[in-house]
Amino acid sequence: MRALTYHGIHDVRVETQPDPVLQAPTDLILRVTATAICGSDLHLYRGKVPGMKAGDILGHEFMGIVEDVGAAVTRVKRGDRVVIPFIVACGSCFFCDRALFAACETSNDGRGAILNKKSARSGAAMFGYTHLYGGLPGGQAEYVRVPHADVGALPIPQGLSDSQVLFLSDILPTGYQAAVNAQIGPGSTVAIFGAGPVGMMAAACARLLGAARIFMIDHHDYRLQFAQRTWGVEPIDFSKVDDPAEHIIEQTQFRGVDASIEAVGFEAKGSMLETVMTNLKVEGSSGKALRQAIAATRRGGVVSVPGVYAGFIHGFLFGDAFDKGLSFRMGQTHVQQFMPRLLEHIQRGELKPDVIISHQMSLEDAARGYRVFDEKEEDCRKVVLTPGLASVTGSVAGSVTGSVAGAAPGMS
Repeated sequence: MRALTYHGIHDVRVETQPDPVLQAPTDLILRVTATAICGSDLHLYRGKVPGMKAGDILGHEFMGIVEDVGAAVTRVKRGDRVVIPFIVACGSCFFCDRALFAACETSNDGRGAILNKKSARSGAAMFGYTHLYGGLPGGQAEYVRVPHADVGALPIPQGLSDSQVLFLSDILPTGYQAAVNAQIGPGSTVAIFGAGPVGMMAAACARLLGAARIFMIDHHDYRLQFAQRTWGVEPIDFSKVDDPAEHIIEQTQFRGVDASIEAVGFEAKGSMLETVMTNLKVEGSSGKALRQAIAATRRGGVVSVPGVYAGFIHGFLFGDAFDKGLSFRMGQTHVQQFMPRLLEHIQRGELKPDVIISHQMSLEDAARGYRVFDEKEEDCRKVVLTPGLASVTGSVAGSVTGSVAGAAPGMS
């Protein structure tokens, strides 16, 4: 099969790899029909996450057709069209029994093996996301093996395109969990830091849950303008506004928003000191976006963090958070918990996650897709890769939906 493989910083290649085979009775083999490049993939592309090995197959947002199933698989059968969550969960451990699928304690032993600490039990395995998370081959490929298929694969009804449902694999549930963790309800005010795909999905879900006002903070004007057109956000360009949190406070009767969603994560552009400390491995993450989220949130409010963090954070203002009585909710997404209800919202037209797609490309063009997405070329918002699609030799293919602009606020 053809698959995208990792070979170092900014070096990914589409190569021929062995076809996957069933390894356990609970496995399925999927023929991939659509896969996406996630912002989290860019952390790997930039060499920011340890545990990668040359030749690892990338990708954790994918869907397709079931080609084969193990003897114990009962939920799906050959020929079914399914979306696969990026989290691999067993469905029966202490955490899975509590629907905390991202904390599954049996699907991943990679972190303990790398750190050589028996006590370093990690959360669930993930597709295509370093050997810290199990080292499973990812879905930016023609075929992929899916462990614990009955716990993961979500059958898709007829009448829905791949573009409509693909993001059930990750960014839509991630944005939804972030909004739920932020306790957003009718009339809520929320600040979303980061206008990338997760930030956009958080805006869509905030509208779905009844948010009255959404501030969105980023420095890519084309993304802010798109979010303003699509979900009615109030854009704040931090390259032009010195202190976005102060601006938000001034716009909310000098209280701050009910909740902030920090959808940037550890690669937020911080101070010179933070940059030096991160390069020296003294700390693992910039705290700039998190500090802004703390500052923008009213007393008694919530800071929800779907953005990925690693290691220590310089300048985490815990005293400010304590003084304001803030609550923090964060962590990897319990995707399986949310997929069925989000599918219903898509079927009813209440969520249209496909509007963020700006580029559809052949899997063979995946390396170029990474570059375009990483460098924010061609007003790139989201890249979808399709195995078997003819390679694009000129400019990158445009939106596959034809419905990007003009969605009314609230009609996300």
